[in-house]
Amino acid sequence: MQLYNIKHPEEKVSFKQAVLQGLGKDQGLFFPSEIPSFSPEQIQELLALPFQERAAKVLGAFIGDEFSPEQVQELVNNAFNFPVPVVEVEPGVYTLELFHGPTLAFKDFGGRFMSQVLRLLAQERKITILTATSGDTGAAVAHAFYQVPNIEVIVLYPKGRISELQEKLFCTLGDNIKTIAINGDFDACQALVKQAFDDEHLREVIGLNSANSINISRLLAQITYYFEAYARVPQNKEVVISVPSGNFGNLTAGLLAKALGLPVAKYIAATNANDTVPRYLASGKWEPHQTQATLSNAMDVSRPNNWPRIEELFRVKNWKFEQDLFSAPVSDAQTAQTIVALDGLGYVSEPHGAVAYRVLKDYLKDEQVGIFLGTAHPAKFKGEVENILGREIALPEQLAKYKDRPLLSENFDADYATLKEFLLSHTAAAKAHK
Repeated sequence: MQLYNIKHPEEKVSFKQAVLQGLGKDQGLFFPSEIPSFSPEQIQELLALPFQERAAKVLGAFIGDEFSPEQVQELVNNAFNFPVPVVEVEPGVYTLELFHGPTLAFKDFGGRFMSQVLRLLAQERKITILTATSGDTGAAVAHAFYQVPNIEVIVLYPKGRISELQEKLFCTLGDNIKTIAINGDFDACQALVKQAFDDEHLREVIGLNSANSINISRLLAQITYYFEAYARVPQNKEVVISVPSGNFGNLTAGLLAKALGLPVAKYIAATNANDTVPRYLASGKWEPHQTQATLSNAMDVSRPNNWPRIEELFRVKNWKFEQDLFSAPVSDAQTAQTIVALDGLGYVSEPHGAVAYRVLKDYLKDEQVGIFLGTAHPAKFKGEVENILGREIALPEQLAKYKDRPLLSENFDADYATLKEFLLSHTAAAKAHK
C-alpha cells in the first residue's frame, strides 16, 4: 500500500512506514495513493461474512501487499476480540455499539489494531508514542500498549476537561504509560504533539510516533465496523449513518467505507457547540472559534485534524459535500433532552451518542433506515448521565477497578520546551540514544 502526504504529494511511503512515521513533512497527513473498491456482488459477499473474517478482507484490500492474509487475519483476531452489537432503539433507528472493548469506547478498535501492527514493527527498535486525547483515545491507546516491550506511551490531555472516570482509566496504569495534564484545551494538547513531530532531532532521538487518528493504522481499522453496521440492518431502504464528530477520524473511516463500495446513502457529521465543520459546509468559510467545553467532551475540538483527509477523499472521488454529507451542531441543552428521550425509549445513552441520535432524528426520512454510532459506554460519563436522568447507573467492572486508584499524571502548562525536556529525560529511547 502506497500513501502520499496530502501537503507534499511527492512524499510517498508504504503502510508500514506511515504507521511508524505518523505524519509527513510539514505535519501532512498520509492518504492512500489508490483506494481499492469492491463490486456490488463482492459487497454482498462481504456482508454475509462474520465480523472478523470480513474485517480481514477489508483491511487486506489496503495492506495485503505488506502483510500475508494469515498475518492480517491474526492482527484482526487479536485486536477485535470483543462483540460489536447493533441494537434497535426504535423502529427504523439502530445504534452500533462500539463500546464493548476493554476501555468501553470506539477508540479500542483503532488503538488495539495499531498496537498489533507496532508489535511486529517494534521488535528491533524502541518507539515512543506521543498522543493527545479529548477523552477516550488516551485510555484506548494506553491499554492497547500497556507493558508492550520497546514501546512507551505519553498521553497529553486537557486538565479538568475530561470525565473523572475517563481520567482514572488511563492515568492510573504507570509502567510504560506516562500521562500529562495540560493547562489548556484539547487543541493546545494537539498543537504540542504537532510541534514535537516538527522537531526532527526529537523525532530521531526518541523514535517518535503518534497514535491519534492521524495515524493511518487507526483510521483503517475503523472502516471495518461500518460494514458491520450496514450488514445488521434491513437493506430494503436507504441507510443513513450519523457519526458523533470531534477530530473527524471516525467520519473519515466511514467515508472510506463508502469509497470501497459500501452503499451508504448519506453520512451525518453530528457536532456539539464546536461547530467549525457545519458552519464551513454552510458558508464555505473555514473559521474555527475558541474551543468550548461541553457535555460531549471528546468532541470538544474546533480544528479537526482529519478534515484535510475528508476534503482529499471528496476531491479524489469527485463527490459533492451537499450531496454526500450533512452536518449540524447540537447544544448541551438539546443533548440532555435527547438523553432523557432515549431513556424513555428504554435505551441509556451518553452525550456523544445522544448528539448523533439527535441530528439523525432531525434528518431521517420515512423511507430511510438510520444508524447512529454509540461511541462510549454511558458509565464513562456516569456523573453527567446520572444528573440528567436523576438516577444511578451501574458501573461496569472495567471502570470499577480503576475508580479508587491514585492518579499518576504530571501537570504542565501548554509549553513545548517543558514537554520536550520531559520527553528527553523520561523516555527509554532517549536514554538508549545517549
